[in-house]
Amino acid sequence: MTAQNNQVFAPGSTIGIIGGGQLGRMSAMAAAKLGYRVHILNPAATSPAIEVSASATVGFYDDPVALEDFASRCDVVTFEFENISVEGLSLLEKRRPVRPGGEILRISQDRVLEKTRLAQAGVELAPWKEVSGPADLSAVGELGFPLILKTTRFGYDGKGQFRVENAEALSALTDLPYPLVAEKMIDFQRELSVMVVRGSDGTVRCFDAVENRHRDGILDITLAPARVMPEVAERAQAIAMRIATDLGLVGIMGVEMFHAADGQLLVNEIAPRPHNSGHWTMDACLIDQFEMHIRAVAGLPLPPARRHSDAVMHNLVGPEDMARVPAILATDGASLHLYGKHEARPGRKMGHVNTLFPRGALPGELALEGLLPPRG
Repeated sequence: MTAQNNQVFAPGSTIGIIGGGQLGRMSAMAAAKLGYRVHILNPAATSPAIEVSASATVGFYDDPVALEDFASRCDVVTFEFENISVEGLSLLEKRRPVRPGGEILRISQDRVLEKTRLAQAGVELAPWKEVSGPADLSAVGELGFPLILKTTRFGYDGKGQFRVENAEALSALTDLPYPLVAEKMIDFQRELSVMVVRGSDGTVRCFDAVENRHRDGILDITLAPARVMPEVAERAQAIAMRIATDLGLVGIMGVEMFHAADGQLLVNEIAPRPHNSGHWTMDACLIDQFEMHIRAVAGLPLPPARRHSDAVMHNLVGPEDMARVPAILATDGASLHLYGKHEARPGRKMGHVNTLFPRGALPGELALEGLLPPRG
């Protein structure tokens, strides 16, 4: 049995989710809304996802005993983040359908594989080079400066990235965590992302393209829809749909891209799971990204991904933002979503806030600054 069959799992079935974080939590809540039970696989006995799920297997993602127990309790399996064992997922695929499949996970875990596969799919990327070790480092200057070095695996929220301004800075680098990829820094107008979902029957749906803005390397706000011309938004959606179809995706995927100064759309990376930049859908769409993902995983019909309101999503990160929660709760029009994490460490995503507006009434830059109570 493989992840790409067309089997439908009716409400009452059990969906297994690998990973116990906030994306698993919100996916589990969407599954419960549709009448499914959720079983979590997580190394720790407590987690945001376990708190809202029917049951859990406590074990590591590459432990055959834990994986066997997990598989025996699920009808179909998905995952909430990429940093899990491909080998473990391969074992699960022998027992249960896994959606998305392990091959997509393998590609998304490694920047070299990802960029190579995306290029094969015919999408545009920023110029890049593989850097397997120190011997490859001198050649990356051919890309031009400034450039950025990124670890090929386990990078997220700005971690594992090194900006290089010039040849002197490049020659001074030592003790880098090889392997890496080097990418030319793009002069871009904005970062865009699109949440795309594909069912096992081949149906593909796209949410509106949105604009992402970062703070300290972590997503800070998302504007839905992106402030771009309609043809740019449509091109972004077409790129996301092309990738989803080419990879044979079953489930939801975030596609991040740069809207370059010259108008090009250059794909940065993919994330075959619900994504932070799709959290606005929880209040601005009748069917949000999490329900769309669960529908695809279960083999249910996928309705059009319609937005009924414009939205601004703010991330809440670390103790600084958690201190704002009492004031946010008193703010008219602020829809608060907390993740149930017990410790607010610096840089840790603790929740998000969605603020809605009528379609076509997304606020201007000055108004954006005053939507939420200020940080202390």
